[in-house]
Amino acid sequence: MEIILITTAFIAGFIALKCNLPPLVGFLIAGFALHAFGFESNDTISVLADLGVTLLLFTIGLKLDVKTLLAKEIWAGATIHNLLSTAVFSIILIGFKYLGLDSLAQVSVSSIILLGFALSFSSTVFAVKSLQEKGEMNAIYGTIAIGILVMQDIFAVVFLTVSTGKIPEWYAITLFLLPIVRPLFFKVLDWVGHGEMLVLAGIFFALVIGAGLFEFVGMKPDLGALILGMMLAGHAKASELSKSLFNMKELFLVCFFLNIGLSEQPTVTGFLLSLLLLLLLPLKGILYFLVLNKFRFRVRTSLLATISLFNFSEFGLIVGGLAFKMGWLSGDILVALAISVPLSFIVTAPIVRKGHEIYHYSAQWLKEQTAERINIRDRFINPGSSQLLILGMGRIGTGAYEEFHARYGKICLGVELREDAAQQHRNEGRNVISGDATDPDFWERILDTGNVKMVLLAMPHHQANQIALEQLKKRSFNGQIAAIAEYPDQLDNLIEKGAHAAFNIYREAGSGFARHVCEQLQPDFIKY
Repeated sequence: MEIILITTAFIAGFIALKCNLPPLVGFLIAGFALHAFGFESNDTISVLADLGVTLLLFTIGLKLDVKTLLAKEIWAGATIHNLLSTAVFSIILIGFKYLGLDSLAQVSVSSIILLGFALSFSSTVFAVKSLQEKGEMNAIYGTIAIGILVMQDIFAVVFLTVSTGKIPEWYAITLFLLPIVRPLFFKVLDWVGHGEMLVLAGIFFALVIGAGLFEFVGMKPDLGALILGMMLAGHAKASELSKSLFNMKELFLVCFFLNIGLSEQPTVTGFLLSLLLLLLLPLKGILYFLVLNKFRFRVRTSLLATISLFNFSEFGLIVGGLAFKMGWLSGDILVALAISVPLSFIVTAPIVRKGHEIYHYSAQWLKEQTAERINIRDRFINPGSSQLLILGMGRIGTGAYEEFHARYGKICLGVELREDAAQQHRNEGRNVISGDATDPDFWERILDTGNVKMVLLAMPHHQANQIALEQLKKRSFNGQIAAIAEYPDQLDNLIEKGAHAAFNIYREAGSGFARHVCEQLQPDFIKY
């Protein structure tokens, strides 16, 4: 059986990929097809599927800044949209019920409200994968979308916990001690080094400390994995840990999507109802856009975040699956929900892929916020009279800033990824803003680079400098561009891509060190 499952999943995922659809659509269809031929889910597939969801939430937590969730536009935006969409969907479906629609005629009002609640969620898996593929996880609209999705995941976990009637044990209060032992978790990550031990540490934290501990005290394991990930997000290895778990998480999620298809046999009634549910997608998108726009984000940010969230969710399926087990939803409703999720992926995949084109086409009809009213996280960037733009204010960028400031005065504008680091630079008297130079949205927000004569690409990762260089060239920047790199082939690559000068950081650091020694120590060498 396992050979048939793997083969079918591979073929279906490959076909979906060649059709420019996410492979997960193929996995869902493969599950339905296998179920039609008499195959059913088993304990192994279910366990691996649960592991996939747990690792997904853990890796989301690793990339999440807790302060993001505390932002009003995230927690309030997610809450308002959840309530509005549940109410609107429920009213429409109740209307269809009383109009005599067969598939809803025998469904109770409370079950329809539950279905509306399940449909209010958007897919974490789909959104994260599409943002990763476009390299826009750190874009403002990407962080907003991920923040809303995490809030929705929390809503789902709370519902699952409450609906099962399972009250946490009294000793669940010990979970409040986790922040106290956080430094110990950081030490463990320091000690394990890299490679297979780092991967094993990630699995240990996600499944044993996170999921295992929370399950032991009577709470949802997935919530524990998410919280553990968020606790480890501040560690220097958080990004490396997330990348090391990526392939394992993706493999387990194949089982998750297969499991959905294997769970229930599609019916004509369920399929027709799923088509009706798809008609609710535009309303869902409109509600997202209106809510985000009310928080005074730019049209571009609101629209692209809406497009990222423009689908139904696998968490909605989890909610529906539990409701089915509790006898609150019929099999036809669960089938309709299960079919509508992959159909929503199929419908929205090309929309997500062409998100930027849709914005450029529709921007002329959408009213933009006035500059002074735009949300502080989304405001336009005005370089002003700055003539030198330094991307990356680490040790090299800071050293370059100080040197140019000493030579030419106040001509520099530094760009630092982290807001806390940018604030520290400002406290020390430097002209530094926070921003992600690898994010196309960052360049969209820059009002005018007319005074900028030179850009220094001083970010620590070659790929980041390469992406920033591509963005500059795409926007026809006419000034000079200089970049740093670690290896000779990277220097050649930067020059080929359009940099006017590229410097090896080790060689330059070595020559600078020698120059500093000669100036400070005045060695009495004999020249030959």
